[in-house]
Amino acid sequence: MIRALALVALSLIPSLSRAQEAIAEFGAGQDPMLIRSTTDIAIIAPVLERFTALNPNLQVTYEQWGSNALFQHSRTVCKSGENPADIVFSSAIQQMVWLVNSACGHRFQSDLTNALPAARRWRDELWGITTEPAVIVYNKTLLQDQNVPRSRFALLDMMRTQPDLLRGRVATYDIAASGLGYLFAYGDSLEATTFGSLIEGFARIDAVATCCSAEIIRDVANGRFLIAYNVLGSYVANAKAPGIGVILPEDYTLVLSRALMIPRQARNKQAATEFLDFLLSPQAQTLLATSGLVAQMDTADTGLTPSARRFIALSPALLVARDQNRRAELFKLWNDAFDVESAR
Repeated sequence: MIRALALVALSLIPSLSRAQEAIAEFGAGQDPMLIRSTTDIAIIAPVLERFTALNPNLQVTYEQWGSNALFQHSRTVCKSGENPADIVFSSAIQQMVWLVNSACGHRFQSDLTNALPAARRWRDELWGITTEPAVIVYNKTLLQDQNVPRSRFALLDMMRTQPDLLRGRVATYDIAASGLGYLFAYGDSLEATTFGSLIEGFARIDAVATCCSAEIIRDVANGRFLIAYNVLGSYVANAKAPGIGVILPEDYTLVLSRALMIPRQARNKQAATEFLDFLLSPQAQTLLATSGLVAQMDTADTGLTPSARRFIALSPALLVARDQNRRAELFKLWNDAFDVESAR
């Protein structure tokens, strides 16, 4: 029912359809709470169902947004104070750092927030809730496991030696349309040893930059793409597509923690802080792990050495990613390399 409600909500509320991708309601209480997030409703639903079951006084409205639209809307609300959310929760964490740095967040501390590693907590106004790697995915029917690139160096070699096989069949996020895609590209750009060569390799094989996780994963599963680069692992886990293989790049794997902020103008701060603590509780972390949002990066099963795990910290360093000159430089490199499909 939650998914059905999410699908019909936009047709019932046309004034919201230009910005929001879907809306769902959880709980039947009298105390309203509003969450705006980039996380798909189907993925986060078990957590919200459990939270409202534990808090029957609440009625939670959950709005699913694209990252860029959510950022722009949150900036506007921060200035105007009109119709604020009680929680803003995004995978484009550089945008969240910008919002907190612009005095848009509410300060809060608890035993659970204080227990977070320093990389997942900033100014007690921004908290990292999940653990999600950026992965390489591939079509297992069309590519045998032994031929799959397990590092960026191997991917570079494959693009150089098998260009006809890969031409037009390697995909990644369009960084202009996806704040998450921009974050991963920015993270790669800090790794000087491979970034320039990757861009050149993508250009040579006519790689495709496109919009969204679900579409990329679908098109790898149906064989349109053989390989997709820097896809968020949690979406692959939720796709439940048996024909898709997943690689955590052995040279380094970027690891994201979705960032949560309680807006300064939030109307239900009590419920917001309770939700934050719930998300950090063992119960909710188990639910998030089941949904693919919490990967166990410290286990031997990943095959990654500790030095290959690149956790993207919530810190002022991410403000550099928002620098206009830096963005313009990265966009130029990217647009020169890719056949960008998504609308600008």
